[in-house]
Amino acid sequence: MKLRTAAHAAQAVAAAVVVTRLARGRDMRPPLRATVLPAGSTVSAVIPARDEAGRIGPCVIAALADPGVSEVIVVDDESTDGTAAVAARAGARVIPGGRLPPGWVGKQWALQQGLEVASGEYVLTLDADARPRPGLAAALVTAAIGGPFDLVSAGPRFVCDSVAEQGLHAAMLATLVYRFGPIGPARQPSPGRVVVNGQCLLARRAGLAAAGGFEPVRGHLTDDIALARDLARRGWRIGFLDGRDLLDVDMHASVAEVWREWGRSLPMTDVSSPASQAADLAVLGLTTALPLARLVAGRPTALDAGLLAMRVALVGPLRRCYASPGPGVYLSPLADVAALIRMTGGTIRPVRSWRGRRYPAAPAPLSRAPSAGRPDRAGPSPERPAGLAAQRPGAGAGAGGPSGSGQPARPSRTSPRSVTSAHPWPRPRGRG
Repeated sequence: MKLRTAAHAAQAVAAAVVVTRLARGRDMRPPLRATVLPAGSTVSAVIPARDEAGRIGPCVIAALADPGVSEVIVVDDESTDGTAAVAARAGARVIPGGRLPPGWVGKQWALQQGLEVASGEYVLTLDADARPRPGLAAALVTAAIGGPFDLVSAGPRFVCDSVAEQGLHAAMLATLVYRFGPIGPARQPSPGRVVVNGQCLLARRAGLAAAGGFEPVRGHLTDDIALARDLARRGWRIGFLDGRDLLDVDMHASVAEVWREWGRSLPMTDVSSPASQAADLAVLGLTTALPLARLVAGRPTALDAGLLAMRVALVGPLRRCYASPGPGVYLSPLADVAALIRMTGGTIRPVRSWRGRRYPAAPAPLSRAPSAGRPDRAGPSPERPAGLAAQRPGAGAGAGGPSGSGQPARPSRTSPRSVTSAHPWPRPRGRG
């Protein structure tokens, strides 16, 4: 009896945590809208690519079609499938990536090289599976200036090719909503809970270079979250906005790939403490898997019924995150147990490999603020990470820095929006 009472109490606490997070959807920043690039601003798109011949062409073509993008740079990370040739034919400026230095993950090394050769005032990083629409770059720059934000990210609309793929994908997406709330919070979370979408990030080039570029998170496979949290601890203002009207992504080719590839990054093991990971798993288990299990057993409680109803209600916002929402989204609550199992497995046995490369043990989760603070609008002299200047002579960075000055400011509040109209969440991007 005591054990049952304790379980009910724990479930009630977990339910309260989830409800509190979902309630943030009532007070969200507006979604990104296509606009005109502010006068005098320039944007360099940087796309890291390793064996992406099948996807890089449409990404480059879409980026070049955006009038706000002044150049598209593809950094070919030692591909063996002709990625560089495909990118060049599509119109990109292709940079052959240098040999991977010890301690670096491939994606960050490619992005660092792209940052060093970019010429725009802003750098927009895109993954090869991204399909930006015209106006995305201008919308991000406008949001960065108006936020103001030092780093801004866009949540996409997802492309899934089958009912099974969409169902599992939506169930995994729901785990992120339950852990971090809907996308576009009016107030920036604490640094340890900041999240972004690594498929689409924008920052002032000089400011990012002055902060060390991607070197401070060079060993993380969950690179996007690691970067955002590292910068947030230095006082950077991070904007994570609904960009589904301006950005599509085609992440995976099958349900098996969703299980294998997205499942490995969902736990965010290299950016989260063991206690945080355990708490996330407990909340998900008590609020999604347990109610479903009791329903199947024919013994649901009133709280179980409420939690199941809340999960079914989430289907509405989730369906707006897909280019072609179908039965998979509506059936996704049935895949919640599978999503939890995959996330638990990824937590217990983290994967440290990608595209034929294996990496050493993960760095310790980021927990302390570095000594350097957020640069002011004028920006200090840009500096490269130690050792990179010698490896890439002649690469430079221009003047300027992130917008704003002084101490970190709380983002301004916007008109309340219903949780059912908020874009729930994209996904963490872990690649090497």
